[in-house]
Amino acid sequence: MLFRFFTILLLFNVTVCLSQMKDSTSVVTKKLSLKPLGSLKDSLLIKKVETDLFAADLEEKWLEELYSNSLYDTIYSSIADISFEEVDYPELSTELLKSRLADLSAKTPFNVEYNPGLESVIKSYLKNRRNSFQKLIDLSAFYFPLFERELDIYDLPLEIKYLAIVESALKPRAKSRVGATGLWQFMYTTGKMYGLDVTSYVDERSDPIKSTEAAAKYLSKLYEIFGDWDLALAAYNSGPGNVTKAIRRSGGYQNYWNIRHNLPRETAGYLPAFLATMYIFEYAEEHGFKKPRPEVAFFETDTIRVKQMITLDQISEQTGVAMEELQFLNPSYKLDIIPYVKGENYTLRLPRRIVGDFVSNEDSIYAYAKAEFNKREKPMPQLFDADSKITYKVKSGDFLGLVARKYAVRVSDIKKWNGLRSNNLKIGQRLIIYPKNTQRTIASTASNSSKPITSTNAKTYTVRSGDSLWSISQKFSGVSVQNIRDWNGISGSKLKPGTKLKISKT
Repeated sequence: MLFRFFTILLLFNVTVCLSQMKDSTSVVTKKLSLKPLGSLKDSLLIKKVETDLFAADLEEKWLEELYSNSLYDTIYSSIADISFEEVDYPELSTELLKSRLADLSAKTPFNVEYNPGLESVIKSYLKNRRNSFQKLIDLSAFYFPLFERELDIYDLPLEIKYLAIVESALKPRAKSRVGATGLWQFMYTTGKMYGLDVTSYVDERSDPIKSTEAAAKYLSKLYEIFGDWDLALAAYNSGPGNVTKAIRRSGGYQNYWNIRHNLPRETAGYLPAFLATMYIFEYAEEHGFKKPRPEVAFFETDTIRVKQMITLDQISEQTGVAMEELQFLNPSYKLDIIPYVKGENYTLRLPRRIVGDFVSNEDSIYAYAKAEFNKREKPMPQLFDADSKITYKVKSGDFLGLVARKYAVRVSDIKKWNGLRSNNLKIGQRLIIYPKNTQRTIASTASNSSKPITSTNAKTYTVRSGDSLWSISQKFSGVSVQNIRDWNGISGSKLKPGTKLKISKT
């Protein structure tokens, strides 16, 4: 199910955030118009692709999984508390497992040898963690092509891609209890050693490409030291010093299984978890897991070098790309702000279908961003009525994008009001919210375009074949995708020909 979410993320064209400091008594900054997406033929083709690939609507539980730490916590606990006790799982016989492990060992430089401990871990995962592994299999369709490309460049075993599952559960912003961050869980110092920049705005440990390249370099170095991939992985987890000590304390043994009892507790379960994960992925179909659709990969996106500071909120408003999608594609920007620093090469990653339009309209987009930054340089007391703020208690299934849409505010606003440095929320957490209708600016001129739709200031538009929310918004000056969604109670992106939509006159 989660894979459908990431599929929708890559091609889902909808704006989810409203402009800050706009209400029924404030001046609305006119949305800068972008050029049409192409010819009617192109529009129909895009519509056909969207219809063919994404018949299902976006569901909140997929977004909940994206911003939740539950999958990462599950994987982490499965390693830290790994058990080698015998597991009753008659669906997989010992003899069949031995045969499959032997076949797997023949294809990889890792020592995938049968032992009762590994059998217990594999059967425990199959019996108790099926849902988690199905989600990981779904996620892998997005990341594995990227991992394999980088591993191939550095001539490393492609099976190392499974290490990112053990390390981070494929969560780019995963952070361990000791501060290791990203898909490959780099500590601050190690990340710096391998070229990963960390600033107040940027954490390249969360950048999928840069962190994978750094992991490949680090693993290559560890293999040079130990000459064995099992030991290299153990050193990746606990450091080469701990592996060297374990070898010495074990009397000079250099097989992982012979030194495991002298390794730190977490590392002792690290390689078994990696090998069990490798086995389940390699034999996923035989164990009834659903194979993800191969059409979607990281390569269906592209990057643009930014020319001035800009926020993901502003990009979302100007391009119609969902805020959640932008956050997913640009996880290294900690505050959802892409800085511009002379000499640095900070880039924005977008779906390829959007890149051309962004480049064609970048002058107006940057002008809009600059105007927004200038407008925000006002003291908080002048912008909000402190008596009208509300306190929202986070419930199960909540994520920042959902709460932002509920109160028609920006994700970045909620983070700023509450001093949040990440997108993670905890059940029961209390958030301060200034709902859109309680925000006030110094300007007092009312804007007709922000008033509720009435019979006197609205017209009706009939949806035609090939229409999308984006193409309709471009037919009306000052109307955004989010406006149409709000005025008509639309939560998804699918439109049926013949549907009547209310459109505000501007």
